[in-house]
Amino acid sequence: MRKRFLICSAQGFGDLVWQPSADIYQIRDGWLVKLDLAGIRLKDVEISRKGNCLTIEGIRRDFLEEESPNYYAMEISYNRFRKSIELPVELEKAEIRLDYKDGMLLIRIHRENKNA
Repeated sequence: MRKRFLICSAQGFGDLVWQPSADIYQIRDGWLVKLDLAGIRLKDVEISRKGNCLTIEGIRRDFLEEESPNYYAMEISYNRFRKSIELPVELEKAEIRLDYKDGMLLIRIHRENKNA
């Protein structure tokens, strides 16, 4: 079953060039958000949350081993990116863990422990 997820307000996106693709899964103990961030260093990614809105932003930099190349074709998006996703859960107190594997950023959101 394929569902469309809500995008949080685009306010403040400014001159951002692109938004990464994302898949969202409801899992046994919370949520899993998977973003296609190939070629991005994890240190160039920031994640924030407010209410039920999760925002992932950063930059993909162009790196090239050759000096002064003339490009023939360029299809890869570089520059700043931002993706804001509204989830049907309060994120302020949720536990969030990150994993970066094979160009995919995995964000695991575990429900708040009600017994704490």
